[in-house]
Amino acid sequence: MTSTEKPTPGGRAPRPDHLGHVIFIAAAAAMGGFLFGYDSSVINGAVVAIRERFDIGSEALAQVIAAALIGCAIGAATAGRIADRIGRIRCMQIASVLFTASAIGSALPFALWDLAMWRVIGGFAIGMASVIGPAYIAEVSPPAYRGRLASFQQAAIVTGIAVSQLVNWGILNLAGGEQRGEIGGLEAWQWMLGVMAIPAIVYGLLSFAIPESPRYLISAGRTEEARVVLKDVEGSGIDVDARVHEIDLAMRSEHKSTFKDLRGNSFGLLPIVWVGIGLSVFQQLVGINVIFYYSSSLWQSVGVDPTSSFLYSFTTSIINIIGTVIAMLFVDRLGRKPLALIGSAGMAVSLGTCAWAFSYKQEIGGQISMPELQGTVALVAAHAFVLFFALSWGVVVWVLLGEMFPNRIRAAALGVAAAAQWIANWLITVTFPTLSDWNLSGAYIIYTIFAVLSIPFVIKWVPETKGKALEEMG
Repeated sequence: MTSTEKPTPGGRAPRPDHLGHVIFIAAAAAMGGFLFGYDSSVINGAVVAIRERFDIGSEALAQVIAAALIGCAIGAATAGRIADRIGRIRCMQIASVLFTASAIGSALPFALWDLAMWRVIGGFAIGMASVIGPAYIAEVSPPAYRGRLASFQQAAIVTGIAVSQLVNWGILNLAGGEQRGEIGGLEAWQWMLGVMAIPAIVYGLLSFAIPESPRYLISAGRTEEARVVLKDVEGSGIDVDARVHEIDLAMRSEHKSTFKDLRGNSFGLLPIVWVGIGLSVFQQLVGINVIFYYSSSLWQSVGVDPTSSFLYSFTTSIINIIGTVIAMLFVDRLGRKPLALIGSAGMAVSLGTCAWAFSYKQEIGGQISMPELQGTVALVAAHAFVLFFALSWGVVVWVLLGEMFPNRIRAAALGVAAAAQWIANWLITVTFPTLSDWNLSGAYIIYTIFAVLSIPFVIKWVPETKGKALEEMG
């Protein structure tokens, strides 16, 4: 609450006149997060079909799946500057167009390189959405509601993942359980990739119904428009002139951190920057995106029929949502480090169990299968892995990265940590098909080792930020 706001009788910040409208604005912006999750995981349903359609090996397949991550890195790195030049809303509209183009292009590829190109374009949109959504929501939210409204982005991402798997499962059933079965002249996997055009268009249309960020409007000299937006989202009881002055003063006094500010004596960087990089890398090296990118093909590779494998992909997405909600409820109660340690221990046990179960994979007469007991154990352990990840590292890493860096280096340090995360994500995504062909159980042993190593890393180097003001991080 700012000094200009009048508290209500209970001492709370004033309720905005149109809280429902504010919620609508945040939800519309979080649609970018929904598309982030949807586009990231929809490829899961097309992996086997793409391999067959273009007759490619594991290495080429991995490059196509991972191609989107190249666009993600570029989009995330450039979105902030683009948004500062043309505004947050225009950025959302550009992302909407890119998402739509990617969906249609990916559904109608004429060659493998063509599919990869559309994947990169979709990745660029993901990168933009990952930056613009949270920034915009923070800038338009009333202070008293900012934390809850900011959680819309993460909730939208995990919902997008779940919906993409549900849509894939529905399309597969319409195609008679065949990923290359035809529906209206197109193969099922093409419909899976193309359907994303619908929410992408909705995202674009919603961007025309929400206001520009008051922070951007003030920076662009459009002060009167900023006054209208501030009064609309923060309530008529605020002192608009004081809020405009406050935002303007904050922007003028901001220190624009650069990579030079991150230099230190610990292998060229400040120790806290290395901790941020470590958090980002461990979050990916436990293999979480194997589940979201490859789970359908993973289950088929151990003898599960396609329809059931798609259903399991959907159920893991539901578990992901449940885990995320648990994390949101407990991250401020238990603290960041305890939650991360609980997650690391749970992931280590569940990944190790998966590795044991997958070691029983066998091929008899050209048919791949697993004993019933080990198959059941693998399914339960995979779901447990997703649950432990979602209730800990899936949320805690982003909370820590937003809190643990000193103010003077926060933006630059976040950029480096995010880049490390995309690189680690790419590494896991591009290596899994080859590792799986080599030894599926061995791949999960590697992920188990990283989950185990994350425990001493958290205990020794990760700071607890629960209850501390951002200004205390030094």
